[in-house]
Amino acid sequence: MSISPELMYLLLVVGLFIVPRGLQRFRLPGAITSLGLGAVASIGFHAFHGDSTIELLGTLGIVTLFLFAGLEVEWEELSRGKRALAWHVAAQVALLGVSAMACARLFDLAARPALLFSLALFTPSTGFILDSLHSMGLTAEEQYWVKAKAIAAELVALLVLFVTVQSAEVPRLGLSTLAIVAFVAVLPWVFRGFDRIVAPFAPRSEFTFLILTALLAAHLTRALGVYYLVGAFIVGVVATRMRHMIPALSSPQLTTSVELFASFFIPFYFFKAGLHLQAEFFTLKSVAIAVALLVVVAPIRILRVAAHRHWGFGESWGSGLRIGTAMVPTLVFTIVLAEILRDRFQLAPELFGALIVFTLGNTLIPGFTLRTPVAEFESPKLGQEQVEAQ
Repeated sequence: MSISPELMYLLLVVGLFIVPRGLQRFRLPGAITSLGLGAVASIGFHAFHGDSTIELLGTLGIVTLFLFAGLEVEWEELSRGKRALAWHVAAQVALLGVSAMACARLFDLAARPALLFSLALFTPSTGFILDSLHSMGLTAEEQYWVKAKAIAAELVALLVLFVTVQSAEVPRLGLSTLAIVAFVAVLPWVFRGFDRIVAPFAPRSEFTFLILTALLAAHLTRALGVYYLVGAFIVGVVATRMRHMIPALSSPQLTTSVELFASFFIPFYFFKAGLHLQAEFFTLKSVAIAVALLVVVAPIRILRVAAHRHWGFGESWGSGLRIGTAMVPTLVFTIVLAEILRDRFQLAPELFGALIVFTLGNTLIPGFTLRTPVAEFESPKLGQEQVEAQ
């Protein structure tokens, strides 16, 4: 029996927004459920292959998620802990270097894919973490450090990603760098032009303008050979930097609207990622590699943060372990890097599958170890006054 496209999309919406909620009692994040539904649709039913609508909705999801992450970069707050963050970044860079050498040796990878593989293992998924931060049972100070450290690590990862992908040819790296620098230099003028020419005659158009600008920037960085997320993140960061000049472009209300927009579309991104999965990726070897990576990498990441907090600031090991555990999920960043490694560097299927299983595993850790509700993009966080009102 054939099913009409309209009914297919209706079933998809029900699956992405109803099924995950039913599974939350088992501390299963909605993002993982969406990814699993995509895999089932692809492997089990061969549905939605090459569907342009799913591709568009998924792109909107990943772009707005990283736009939101950029809007969450509070430079004044980060400067409060700049010394600690400098040590954190230095340790992150050193860890990436050591890990890249280990990956090159263990998995027979060239230098560039080994570095990207290392990024996939050690880069926290900031957008995912920020969305669930309020529900992790952390103190306000612990939440600050989770947010600050995750953002700092992501800034480093985006820079390393850009240089690594473009470094095959020095001229290409130079031209791409000039293009990014020119884009960053022009973007504030674009914002000022909108504020002076468009906004006075189009009230409440800031949200639409910001989303469209992020989409254009994302496609620009995609054309330069990196991923959508770089351009979208830059737009969010620049908008935040201009808060004193154009408050409406990074107001709390606008940030909440972007988060709500991302909350609706990000399940489609995970569903799209699931559509690209194949049964051949998940062999006994790939699962064994993933388990080994989890056993080695997750404790290293957690203990590194805890040791820094304990020896550098005299905090208790318990607080440091909670901060480190909250930063473990790598879901979005690992999926993006796994796809880049597969499409551009012909990563072996078992290694691709190992990365997917690895990131699914580490994303489950905070929900079980911190005994808190799991991350869900479908429900934007409520403000304290809304919680009290309920």
